[in-house]
Amino acid sequence: MASVGEEVSNKQVIFKDYVTGFPKESDMYVTTSTIKLKLPQVPMVFWSRISTCPAILSCPLTGYGVAKVLDSGHPDFKAGDLVWGTTAWEEYSLITATESLKKIEHSDVPLSYYTGLLGMPGMTAYAGFHEVCSPKKGEYVFVSAASGAVGQLVGQFAKLFGCYVVGSAGSKEKVELLKNKFGFDDAFNYKEEHDLDAALKRYFPEGIDIYFENVGGKTLDAVLLNMRVHGRIAACGMISQYNLDQPEGVKNLMCLIFKRIHMQGFTVRDYYHLYPKFLDIVLSYIKEGKIVYVEDIAEGLESGPAALVGLFSGRNVGKQVVVVARE
Repeated sequence: MASVGEEVSNKQVIFKDYVTGFPKESDMYVTTSTIKLKLPQVPMVFWSRISTCPAILSCPLTGYGVAKVLDSGHPDFKAGDLVWGTTAWEEYSLITATESLKKIEHSDVPLSYYTGLLGMPGMTAYAGFHEVCSPKKGEYVFVSAASGAVGQLVGQFAKLFGCYVVGSAGSKEKVELLKNKFGFDDAFNYKEEHDLDAALKRYFPEGIDIYFENVGGKTLDAVLLNMRVHGRIAACGMISQYNLDQPEGVKNLMCLIFKRIHMQGFTVRDYYHLYPKFLDIVLSYIKEGKIVYVEDIAEGLESGPAALVGLFSGRNVGKQVVVVARE
């Protein structure tokens, strides 16, 4: 571990140019610079050692990560603290925007969980399901992109609440994961379903009460036809529409009216005031073996570009994590 004041090499991942459409590995490059670990005489900043896993040209990509504080001028953080929040894709960072950072008080779980289960994805799943969807025991829940960082947790929260849960994913392996590891009542491979409307009618003959939306496009269109009266849709993401030159239209929005469906978009930042409550609940779930979490771990910062690109084709199984340092 480097010491304060030392000049060290600093590996970084940087975009070559502005990206149009889906990112490619060739849009990014890994470089090594040098950096002196001396804190400037500016308040509210600190040096950190990054341990994770987008962006402005010539600057490293950013994302959620876990870091160890090397030096700090901020009253809430001291050298040696572990934190999670927005970090850069590099080995060492000078962080001046500390608003998103949270100190890690519980280190008896894998630190990578703070990029997923105990971090932004976990909080997103918890708030989206419990706060946005207002679930009732026994309701029928459908989760798209169900094996991802958020989806796998939504399904487990719903099962723990007493709901019937079906998820969709993009491979046989992921479908088996949903049913056999995450405890979904059923699951299907959307790539094998030529008629999503018919598939949903097969899995939900009585209709869907809650839809946790991660995909958009044709999936959303089919779901709208199968929602029950007074159903709820939490619009968390629409990955099928990201980076398209021309987003797909949705044809069945009239269902929102005559079925009196409540559809709400949300972002996790509106719910971080619930984080202490969420943390207590989920830590107890982990200790009691009531919840499991699957990570797809890529080793080394140089594997970051491939890991990022893989997200858009569903190559990852579970939460994608890039390990930069294990110290």
